[in-house]
Amino acid sequence: MSNEDITLTAGDAEATVQPGNGGRIGGLRVGGLELLRQGERFGCFPMVPWCGRIRDGRFRDGATVHQMPLNSPPHAIHGTARDGAWRTARTSAREAVITYDLTDPWPYSGRVTQVISLAEDALTLTMSVETYESSFPAQIGWHPWFRRNLGAQDVRLDFSPAWQEERGDDHLPTGRRTDPKPGPWDDCFGMRGGVAVTLTWPGQLELEVTSPEEWVVVYDEQDSAVCVEPQTGPPDGLNTHPRLVTPLEPLEATTTWTWRRA
Repeated sequence: MSNEDITLTAGDAEATVQPGNGGRIGGLRVGGLELLRQGERFGCFPMVPWCGRIRDGRFRDGATVHQMPLNSPPHAIHGTARDGAWRTARTSAREAVITYDLTDPWPYSGRVTQVISLAEDALTLTMSVETYESSFPAQIGWHPWFRRNLGAQDVRLDFSPAWQEERGDDHLPTGRRTDPKPGPWDDCFGMRGGVAVTLTWPGQLELEVTSPEEWVVVYDEQDSAVCVEPQTGPPDGLNTHPRLVTPLEPLEATTTWTWRRA
């Protein structure tokens, strides 16, 4: 099937899936209100086969060190799949399934499958990475750009992390955990039992981002948007918390955004 944009609808909710633009969600409208920052590099993009930054773009797999392109010098950031064209496997009114075959510069073969499911009050994103050849370390995550302001008051963030990853001057975790600190943030937090972050646009909408994963990066240093990024490990996780994809065990993750009108 083609990689043309896909529109999903459920009640007064509408989501635009863009397989040809990195497999991202290009828009999410609830009652005609657009929740995601618009633009070719925004919306909500999948972070795979890694999340956030890799230190100096290098990761080790056994005795082998691999070098990724430094697309955020001096580091590599957010994986490779957001830069490629995905293919549409199947669609219905409320669900789309899209796939991406891992290729250069990623040194391993594998396939990423993303399922986007829309309900009247929720969007669920599920992603898996599988291989039929060599095993390799990987991560899965999502990077949504939620609009800070929907036309009234700025969004409020509410979450109760168990810890915050101490961030070094290079924007990477130092390996030490600290008590959560007040924002603004470009930081990774740990949430035992799973991610749960609530975004409230007062008088308009409340949206909760949840995931069984226990890692979330919160980025709110821009005026126009805030990012709440559930993921399977912290930044530089290919080196510090690798999750292995094997021919017998794919890596899978999911996140759900549930909203309630004010």
